[in-house]
Amino acid sequence: MKEIKRYLESKEGNYSFYFEDLKSGYTYGFNEYVKMPAAGCIKVPIAMALMKEIENGSITLDDKVNIGDEDKVSGFFGIIHEFSDRDYTIKELLIAMLIQSDNTAACKIINTIGIDKVNSIIKDMGLNSTKVNKYPSNIKLNDDQENITTSYDLSKCFKILHNYSILSEEHSKLIIDTLKRHQLSTRIPFYFPREMQITTANKIGTLESVENDTALLSIPKGEFVFTVMSNNIPTNVYGITTIARAGKMMFDMVDKDWN
Repeated sequence: MKEIKRYLESKEGNYSFYFEDLKSGYTYGFNEYVKMPAAGCIKVPIAMALMKEIENGSITLDDKVNIGDEDKVSGFFGIIHEFSDRDYTIKELLIAMLIQSDNTAACKIINTIGIDKVNSIIKDMGLNSTKVNKYPSNIKLNDDQENITTSYDLSKCFKILHNYSILSEEHSKLIIDTLKRHQLSTRIPFYFPREMQITTANKIGTLESVENDTALLSIPKGEFVFTVMSNNIPTNVYGITTIARAGKMMFDMVDKDWN
């Protein structure tokens, strides 16, 4: 893991990463507690907060909400804003938010729960450096106005989901299995063998000068969480290729040399 640290230190921009072997408990981090813009990765803790509210009985996955023109928010990958007004179930919004990183779905979920309640649940889950400060969008604000998190907190999300330690097994698996269908593998899983890509749950985040990815790997050597975050990068393509390279370095270590 020191090689990944040296590699990221050599790149332009600000970086952090966190790695954990969920079986042995081995961890390694670099700037893992530094708060950085979460971008689309904030949708993982939002999804977890939603599931907690469902378990609390406040809402159900089958509840329907209407999305009109006033609710629609464009984004890099979303699709709901392209459709006519109609009702969506909470489950449909969850799937759109996680698979397509749909901002309209994320904003409607936040409105359904309430932003203060979302942040309260996030704090109760022990994600102490994560906060929803604004509705997700593709417009970059100053860092202190952005939704924030750390590579440690994002990795902790996957650890919580993997261990069923806060949410039920059913709801934890729903989030993980949905993220395995995430439509973008251009960052951490990019250089993985195809059969490993489809068993990896990951969620990317992208804004101007920001690229992030957080992943749960299930491979023959075990199960691992790995998160890479970047900020102030020269271009987004630069950040994407940097994260993809870091993902390959990590995968090669655990696939070939891990005991």
